Amino acid sequence: MELAQQKAKCLALLFLLVGWVQADFVEPPQPDTSLRSLAESQTRLPCHYKVEDGQKVVQVTWYKELPDGSKDQIITAHFMDGHTEFGRYSGRVRFESSSPTENSALLIPSTEESDEGSYTCHISTFPNGNFERHITLTVWLLPISSLDPVTLVEGQSFRVAATCRAVGRPIPRLSWDTDLPGQFQNRTSEGGSVSSYYSLHPLRGMNGKKLDCLVWHPGLEQPRRISNSLVVQYPPDATISAVPSDWYVGLEKAELVCDIGGYPKPQNVTWTWRGGALPDGVSVIGGKLAFGRSIRLNDSGVYGCVVKNNVGVGKTEYVLTVAEKSQRKGGSPDDNLLLIIIGASAGALVIILVIAVLLVNRYHRHRNKKLEIELSEKTQEINNLSRQNSFRRLNSVSTDPRVQAEDYALLRVDSRMKNSEMSLEQPIYKGSQSTLGGKWGTGGVEVDELGRPVVWHDGRESFRGAEMEEKEERRRRVESYVKSSNMSLDSGLPSSLVPLKAQQDDGVGPREPDVGHFSEGDSPHVEDWAPPRSPEEGHEDDEASSSYQLSKALQNHFYYSNGILRPRPHSNATLLQASPQII
Repeated sequence: MELAQQKAKCLALLFLLVGWVQADFVEPPQPDTSLRSLAESQTRLPCHYKVEDGQKVVQVTWYKELPDGSKDQIITAHFMDGHTEFGRYSGRVRFESSSPTENSALLIPSTEESDEGSYTCHISTFPNGNFERHITLTVWLLPISSLDPVTLVEGQSFRVAATCRAVGRPIPRLSWDTDLPGQFQNRTSEGGSVSSYYSLHPLRGMNGKKLDCLVWHPGLEQPRRISNSLVVQYPPDATISAVPSDWYVGLEKAELVCDIGGYPKPQNVTWTWRGGALPDGVSVIGGKLAFGRSIRLNDSGVYGCVVKNNVGVGKTEYVLTVAEKSQRKGGSPDDNLLLIIIGASAGALVIILVIAVLLVNRYHRHRNKKLEIELSEKTQEINNLSRQNSFRRLNSVSTDPRVQAEDYALLRVDSRMKNSEMSLEQPIYKGSQSTLGGKWGTGGVEVDELGRPVVWHDGRESFRGAEMEEKEERRRRVESYVKSSNMSLDSGLPSSLVPLKAQQDDGVGPREPDVGHFSEGDSPHVEDWAPPRSPEEGHEDDEASSSYQLSKALQNHFYYSNGILRPRPHSNATLLQASPQII
């Protein structure tokens, strides 16, 4: 009983030891492994056992299992006797490492289809015993493919245009890459070969079109393409053209051209004239019939071109007519059309330029007119503002009856201008010679109220006209100032200070002289005698007398002090208005 228990314990320890030792296989890690390889390539069968301390690999042996279940020894390696190859595997297999007991991987440099099968790697160790790994190898055969084109002829019935074949393991798959209208059919035979047939109805338009075969296989990363172009032969055809198109007597360098078609392209070209030999001076250069001389009238006739290939014959004719004179009166129709197009384009361009210039001119005129209007409006606005500012300055003058110093200065200038006019209006004539004199002069020389000598001329009428223009100019300047003033006739000033326009409107007499240059208490002196005067001169004397009386009246109300005309003191502190009767 105890012996049986000890045996059971030993068996358990043996199983545990075997399980622990199996874990020491580096590759393959699993007891059974499947591999795939390609024919004519190197195949590696892995087997690597890692020993522990106290263990040693004594021998390594590779076996191949046969279909009947037996094993065929391939190669063995002993840690002391080296390695040995057996049977038909001699020279076809070898260990990967120079130390097979350490790395026992097997290499098949050139794999064959017959190498497919199941292999066993047997490891013998001391003292632990034997260990194995099983590897199943599958060998693929890359496809061997080919394409057989067929030469077709136009007009043939529906038939095979190309055949594609492939052999491989596993069996490859075939397809076609083309735009041609047709059908294909695949057939598989024993031994892993497959064939594909592409059929169509041949036409000349199909000649040279793509008809490629594609081979598909799991051992290929992408399908293998077999390029092919369809060949369809057809008989030749020919056409004749004349260069130039207008033939006339005397034409130089003329030729007839035979345009050739067909496949294969014809190599031989035959020319005929009126069914016989060609005229003299004519040579055949390829597909051209060249005239090496000037065209004659008798060169007219029927010219024929005959071409041949291995499929058929092509023939064409051309009727040539030679005229005595050229029928062209101008350039060719194409040249005339080109000239018409150029002329029309130039005319359109000129019209566009004229329209553009007119539009630009109109735009600038409109703009200038607009700018002129804006400038006129701005100018008018500025003038209005200036006139309003002038009115404001003039209206700012005080209306106090007691006239300020500035006002008296202006009135004094006005009075001086009036007295100068009076002195010019009262000349003294002595005979027909110019004299100096006047009612204000002394020593026989006539002076005005400012002490200036007065010059008189014999040309009375012309001088009076100049005097009148000067008086009118002075009067307008004075009136321009007086009108802009806000002083009224009722301001209490004497009549000499009333604006000139108002006095004339009221029927007041001539303007009074300036009294601003008299000193206080002074009065003007009148000449005691005067030459006989005409009625007109008497009228001028009356005006002078009235002016003198007006000056006297002004002296009763004003006095001149320090160059300024000031009102005399009065009990009621007001200015008396001059009576019209004084004038």
